[in-house]
Amino acid sequence: MVKSREWSRKTREEVITLHRKGNGYKKIAKMLNIPRETIGSIIRKFKAKGTVETLPGHGRKKMLTSTAVRYLKRRVEKSPRVTAEELRKDLSDVGTEVSAQTIRRTLRNEDLHARTPRRTPLLSPKNKKSRLRYAKSHVDKPQKFWDSVLWTDETKLELFGPMDQRYVWRRKNKAYEEIMLWGCFASAGTGKLQRVQGTMNSLQYQEILDDNVMQSVTNLEAWETLDLSTGQ
Repeated sequence: MVKSREWSRKTREEVITLHRKGNGYKKIAKMLNIPRETIGSIIRKFKAKGTVETLPGHGRKKMLTSTAVRYLKRRVEKSPRVTAEELRKDLSDVGTEVSAQTIRRTLRNEDLHARTPRRTPLLSPKNKKSRLRYAKSHVDKPQKFWDSVLWTDETKLELFGPMDQRYVWRRKNKAYEEIMLWGCFASAGTGKLQRVQGTMNSLQYQEILDDNVMQSVTNLEAWETLDLSTGQ
């Protein structure tokens, strides 16, 4: 049987016009060469909906509340390496039972996609040259000198997850969005660590040094401070 929704709007309108003129289902079917069952379906729909248009369906019922969706977004933005299965278990613990596939589909609808983490070089050519130049000029320094040095640097950091985890959640065009940290160390150990908010500029860099360097120097008994990236 051919379903009524497969017939053109013009044909459905003809069915209704003939029906309004008093023609029965059987006669209309013969006149238009359409199955009688289809004629009945078109007319019943018109009586119920008042139209011959193909109405959009209601779609799949949402399985997650807006609160649950907001939780998923916050969770993956804070921990991009969390898996869909872990998210499913989190929701299950609070009484929401959905599949991992539903979670993946929901996150895709929120423009968050599972992607393979991008790899970026740890050092630029400029930094490599600077470090080599510094190493050559200090190769004969005694151990006592190195014990008094506090090394500082900034780095864009990716937190390493489990070795068997291959994907991270991220938005489109956000593959290289990273967290920048400032830190320091000496032969006696590590100093303070601070997150860089936004883009590093000279004012923020000076504030970080004021807040962290002297305390780290005192704690680690270092006397000379050097930038690890430039050797200066």
